[in-house]
Amino acid sequence: MSTITDTIDEERVQEFAGRIFGIYTGAMLSAMIDIGHRTGLFEAAAQGPTSSPELASRAGLHERYVREWLGSMATSGIVEYDAASATYVLPPEHAVCLTGSGSGNLAPFGQLNTHLAKHVQDVARVFRAGGGVPYEAFRPEFTDTMDAMGRGAFDEQLIESWVPQATGLREMLTRGARVADVACGTGHAVVLLAREFPRSTFIGYDIAEDAIARGRVEAAGAGLTNAHFELRDVATLTVDDPLDAVFVFDAIHDMVAPAAVLSHIYDALPAGGVFFMKEPRVSSDLADNIGNPFAPLLYAVSTLHCLTVSLAHNGAGLGTAWGEQVARQMLADAGFRDVRVYEAPGDPMDAIFITSKPAAR
Repeated sequence: MSTITDTIDEERVQEFAGRIFGIYTGAMLSAMIDIGHRTGLFEAAAQGPTSSPELASRAGLHERYVREWLGSMATSGIVEYDAASATYVLPPEHAVCLTGSGSGNLAPFGQLNTHLAKHVQDVARVFRAGGGVPYEAFRPEFTDTMDAMGRGAFDEQLIESWVPQATGLREMLTRGARVADVACGTGHAVVLLAREFPRSTFIGYDIAEDAIARGRVEAAGAGLTNAHFELRDVATLTVDDPLDAVFVFDAIHDMVAPAAVLSHIYDALPAGGVFFMKEPRVSSDLADNIGNPFAPLLYAVSTLHCLTVSLAHNGAGLGTAWGEQVARQMLADAGFRDVRVYEAPGDPMDAIFITSKPAAR
């Protein structure tokens, strides 16, 4: 009598086992990249060829730790090692991806992996118990992580590339408008917009007190009087005066009551008011996402954070990969009709949804 093992392709087993170990290795290297970013090792290595003692001196770190870290960097091919001279080189093409303050620096993403890994035990628990891990459990480190990951992209893309996706929006902001950033996080986008468009007034809403505090500090430091922040659950958002435009950056899918938030945004806008929403560029159909190189990351981040923070409060649990089809339907349910979707320049993982409140009939 044959068993399932009789039909096993051993070559395929070995190939898949190698892939699994590659995944585990990548996870460990992600932590090493995070350490390199946090300690300034990549910036120090980018200064030129170095020995382990010299690199430790450049970064102000203990050499023995630096030497071991360099071992992981050299054997993984992130840095190059010359055995004859015992020197290490961070190739300039690699340095572009691991240094600097711009969006090209991918090292801050390692911080996300490190942070979310701390919550695996709690997320595994709610697989059985139900519910979720509340947003509060991830803070304040999550605030720092999201700021580190998004700041460079905002600096490079928001004013020059993203705002122009909405026809007439730049002109509206230049003339003067009332604008909100819903779920603004640390408020860096608010600061950039307020600096660029001094005739407009901007307000950032968020439920995280630590994030709002950072936004206020940054705005004050920039001397801005047209940027304000308010601690607010936007599921119950109301405004005294209509908002001419509303931004939401990668936040609707996390929310407990996303339909209510979209409805309140619709109500806060006058006829012709602009809604700008940036969300992951995926399909709502899993089959369409097979082969999307970013999809595994998005589903994993969703499981470890976005989905569970919504379910923790019996929320909708949209998940990171809620997708364009569901987004369009929810926007239509809120009252928005003409929805245009564009690739987000400089951010291949995201799409930009542009719509406006139709005139009353």
